[in-house]
Amino acid sequence: MMKLFSLDGKNAVVVGGAGGIGQAIAQGLAEAGAKVAIASRSVASLERAVAEIKAASGQDVRYYTVDASNEESIQALVAKLESDVKHVDILVNAQGLNKKHNAEDFPMDVFKQLFDVNVVGLMMCCKQFGKHMIKNGYGKIVNVSSVRGKIATQGAGNAGYCGTKGAVDMITRQLASEFGKYNITVNAIGPTITETPMMTEILNGRGPNARKDIADKHPMRRMGLPTDCVGPAVFLSSEASCFVTGNIIYPDGGLTAIG
Repeated sequence: MMKLFSLDGKNAVVVGGAGGIGQAIAQGLAEAGAKVAIASRSVASLERAVAEIKAASGQDVRYYTVDASNEESIQALVAKLESDVKHVDILVNAQGLNKKHNAEDFPMDVFKQLFDVNVVGLMMCCKQFGKHMIKNGYGKIVNVSSVRGKIATQGAGNAGYCGTKGAVDMITRQLASEFGKYNITVNAIGPTITETPMMTEILNGRGPNARKDIADKHPMRRMGLPTDCVGPAVFLSSEASCFVTGNIIYPDGGLTAIG
């Protein structure tokens, strides 16, 4: 049974794998047996992530620089991986951006930037790695979406972010439909608010009750952690999910059950 969840012999790349949820998923895939590469813009962030993964798990991961908003850069990443490891079996899209403005004052250049990064960038990665996977006749694509692709926030400021995640969910379903005949599954993970390093900094500035206020809105009465996304990512990357495609799994402490 456990062989269903093993990633031995698989090559994976995590775009946006140099921190937060992406880094946790990269470590989890490596611990499950995959040969993992992480990709991001910043060499310093990539080197830090590689060192942290090694220290935490003993697993080695390689890194590559990529500008996920530039299709030529993504094409170059695919070509480099083809040269280095021959075949990429698993793609995780964990890149993302979140900027908040009230809807009536939302700057359209910022709104467009959110879609460029969260939607267009993700689609370009799916497109270019999808071509590679079609050629190989196999692939697993896992997109990191959000509960905000399904339910809105009570507070203001998230028209851009929620809009992008709704788009990610629909792209995931459509690509599952188009890529299924090539033995490629496309799924997504929809976490709730998660205590990543970036979110920790934000919460620390909101006072001592910030975490409790968030936790109390979830049936499980706690905030999400990056590690909560690891199990779903391994499942969606493994043969255990060979007939699962076009789905979004919500590691959200029950928020979408009551939202």
